[in-house]
Amino acid sequence: MTGYYDYVLGLIPAALIGVTAALNLIGLSLTAALPGGALVAGAVMAHAIFVKAPVTDEPRARIDRAAERSGGRSRVGRSRTGGAD
Repeated sequence: MTGYYDYVLGLIPAALIGVTAALNLIGLSLTAALPGGALVAGAVMAHAIFVKAPVTDEPRARIDRAAERSGGRSRVGRSRTGGAD
C-alpha cells in the first residue's frame, strides 16, 4: 500500500530531473534550469516536512497516561507526608 510519503520520495527526484529537463528544453541553460528544479524538489520536501508532518501525538498520549496512572506519587525530593526530605 503506497502512502503520501511514498509518493513524496518518488516525486523528489522526478521533480528535480523533470523540471530541470523541461526548463532546459524551453531554452534555459542547464546551469540556469537546475536551480529551478531544485526549488521545486525543495518545495515538495518542505510540504512533506512542515505542512503534512509525519508526527503523531501517540508518544505524548502514552506519557500522559503513564503520569495519570502514577497519580503523581513519584515526586523527587518529597516524602510520603508531603514535606521536603
